[in-house]
Amino acid sequence: MSNSPVTHTDHTAAPHSLESLVSDWSTDQEVFKKVQWGKAMMWIFLLSDTFIFSCFLTAYMTVRASTVVAWPNPSEVFALTLFGESIPLILIAIMTFVLISSSGTMAMAVNFAYRRNRKATGLLMLATAALGAMFVGMQAFEWTKLIQEGVRPWGNPWGAPQFGASFFMITGFHGFHVTCGVIYLTTIAIRVLNGVYERNGKYEVVEIAGLYWHFVDLVWVFIFAFFYLW
Repeated sequence: MSNSPVTHTDHTAAPHSLESLVSDWSTDQEVFKKVQWGKAMMWIFLLSDTFIFSCFLTAYMTVRASTVVAWPNPSEVFALTLFGESIPLILIAIMTFVLISSSGTMAMAVNFAYRRNRKATGLLMLATAALGAMFVGMQAFEWTKLIQEGVRPWGNPWGAPQFGASFFMITGFHGFHVTCGVIYLTTIAIRVLNGVYERNGKYEVVEIAGLYWHFVDLVWVFIFAFFYLW
């Protein structure tokens, strides 16, 4: 008879492994070393949003390059008359300055959040939200002006009818993101000022909100370059 040892199968290993997996997921364990779940999920969301904006801008460039009708000149369409002079893209330039400035206040808010300076963090986030609201207000003025001048999704007085559809689709979708960001930042700022994150020590939520806001600002840079300057 063979004297080789008998190997016994541990039938409890699989259930314990499953319990361990469920425990890890249910207790919000961190993945990818020190990357927090919330931050990882925000990056995934922003990646999906990048695909959507890329499709919009690619479609816009394709339509503009393929149309046989003259495309409206953005310098004329988006000009404002101030003191009797027509100034091209002046409103768009101000909007861009406001939104880029909000990136600076958001970056400072994140910096103060990791220093546990509750008041400075909350006030800087509210300042960022105010700049975002100012941007949306100027965009609403721009929409109102162009609608009064006859711009529609199916046509406009200056040339290619696709201009109206491209304008409302791209700027509208971005404006929706800015509006959501204003609500998002205001909510987080109020919670910061109320000491919610002081008690649980999870100031990372400010950085996660900052990721969203910086993404919105970056997308506007591409819209400004491709839609207004081309």
